[in-house]
Amino acid sequence: MKSHPLLTLTLLSLLCGVSHAQPAPAIGVVLDAGGKNDRSFNQSAYQGVLRAQKDLGIKVDIFEPTTAGDVGRGVQQFSTERKDLIIGIGFNSLDSIDRAAKTNSNLRYAAVDALPSGNNTMGLRFREHEGSFLVGYLAGLSSSTSVVGFVGGMDIPLIHKFEAGYTAGVKLACPKCQVIARYLGTTPAAWNNIPGAVALAGGMKNKGADIIFAAAGGSGRGVINFVTRTQCIKASELPAGVSFGSNNFAKVTKSASYQKTCAGNSRPMFFIGVDSNQNYLGDTDSKPATLNHGLTSMVKRVDNAVYSVIRSAVKGEPWRAGDINFSLENEGVEYAMDTYNDKLVTPAVREKVEKVKGLIISGGIKVPSK
Repeated sequence: MKSHPLLTLTLLSLLCGVSHAQPAPAIGVVLDAGGKNDRSFNQSAYQGVLRAQKDLGIKVDIFEPTTAGDVGRGVQQFSTERKDLIIGIGFNSLDSIDRAAKTNSNLRYAAVDALPSGNNTMGLRFREHEGSFLVGYLAGLSSSTSVVGFVGGMDIPLIHKFEAGYTAGVKLACPKCQVIARYLGTTPAAWNNIPGAVALAGGMKNKGADIIFAAAGGSGRGVINFVTRTQCIKASELPAGVSFGSNNFAKVTKSASYQKTCAGNSRPMFFIGVDSNQNYLGDTDSKPATLNHGLTSMVKRVDNAVYSVIRSAVKGEPWRAGDINFSLENEGVEYAMDTYNDKLVTPAVREKVEKVKGLIISGGIKVPSK
């Protein structure tokens, strides 16, 4: 019997192990200055890359700039190497991606925290003001002095979104509360100015602030360092017109160091972390059950955003150019809860925060972005 040509070809393909599957796309990720271990924005992005490599069985090349000016070099390098997808982490990559996308129309580009132009680009952007509103609301409920602080990194519209949401959340919980906001500068150096952040945090404490939210990239470590070193604010340190109005954390077990340093009439100080979950950085005695100085963190799920765009490329899904938003509704932003702060945020307080979260998602609360 004469064999059918198509059947013969199919059998040969199976026997020879011939596969018609498309090769995995070549992907490059350009981090922002600060490195993949900054415990903040870059590290969250890097975690997304690691998850993609593990889950999808691919290799992703990473470019780590030593300065903000090196970001463009990374975008250009990956463009020259003809990567199928190039992802820039942070708005500092915007100009470089815009230029590269125009001259490489067959390559695809994505930028986190920016919106590049062109049909071969997408912007992975977040509704930071929504998450900031929640941590601000929690700060307003928790402050003992009715004075809280906000330390921004670079003075730009993106960080103004954090400040606007945070301030609005504080005011909803505590209309009489004062929010002191300061920025570290107008150049990318503001993201890595730890001494400057320490100085700003100290100035805020002098004005009575007991909770400080840092949206400042690597500079945020200065606020964290100041708070964990200082631990508390004492009645004798309060400026005129400021007094203790509550003692919400009186029943939380304190470390021996805290009890010694903060003896007498005092209240604990807290930071609010940003981008990744930084709650653990407030643990001063390696005992999560004792008082932790990280009240919560406003988490931007940069890891989810990076993972999702890599996964789409690997799966061959249709390209979605333009603005891709991540919000409370799709878990793009959130407030962090874990073993480090579950003693600080009681079930009753968390119930209030969750109610506000639901109102934001449903549109019952309109969160300002500037």
